[in-house]
Amino acid sequence: MNNLNDPPRWNIQPDQQGDDGGGNKWNYAFLVPMLGLAAFRWIWSRESQKEVLAAKIKYEEDAKLIKKELEMKYLSTVTETRRTVAHLELELEKERSRVKGYRDALVSQSRQLIEERKRLQEDRESIDREKQQLLRSGAAAALYNNLVERETNWQSKAMLVIKEFEKVLVERQNAFCSFLLHRDKRYEIEKSLLVKAATEPVAVDLNMESDLKTIFKHDNHCADILNTDKRKNGRLMWLYLKYWELQVELQKFKKVEKSILGTNYNAE
Repeated sequence: MNNLNDPPRWNIQPDQQGDDGGGNKWNYAFLVPMLGLAAFRWIWSRESQKEVLAAKIKYEEDAKLIKKELEMKYLSTVTETRRTVAHLELELEKERSRVKGYRDALVSQSRQLIEERKRLQEDRESIDREKQQLLRSGAAAALYNNLVERETNWQSKAMLVIKEFEKVLVERQNAFCSFLLHRDKRYEIEKSLLVKAATEPVAVDLNMESDLKTIFKHDNHCADILNTDKRKNGRLMWLYLKYWELQVELQKFKKVEKSILGTNYNAE
């Protein structure tokens, strides 16, 4: 059996006779590296903790800075958005007021044209009655027919002029309603119409230049966005075209009446 009081010889043993202290050398040879390794691990752990702590502090500072910048950007965006919304609401209110003004002006112009048309119709009926009276007399009837024929030729020429204006007005209104044509195209058409109205004798007699300016200012009616018929655009322009036609017919009979009255005066 093993004797526990007599263990085997290990490295760590007290000096014995005849051993020359060899056991102590081995003991210190292992102890010094172990102490060095422990010291290195302790120093490395401390440095790692410092680096982790420094990284954590830097991360928190960066996070706070980013959060502050985001909050400032958010507040700036909210402020700018509110300012934009307020500006758009103001512009919308202005546009509503402007549209209301245009609508009121258009209604007023329409009423005036309707009243003028009614007056022209009454004048026409009056002239028709006078015409019937003149037809009852033979010589007067012949004179009247000659004058009517002459003025009818003038009326035909005047109606051709109005048709030319109608064609260009349709193109002008199409340019106004189109999303593809630039406004310069419309301005060019309007300028040419005004020049023609100021130089064409029939247009001058009908005072078309002033009426055209009213159309350009107030006629903003456009048909549906999918509309392909140019003649469905515009509203005030069609009233004025009809008004000009009635004016031509009225002037024809007024010229006949003036000629007859002048002839009768000379005969007397």
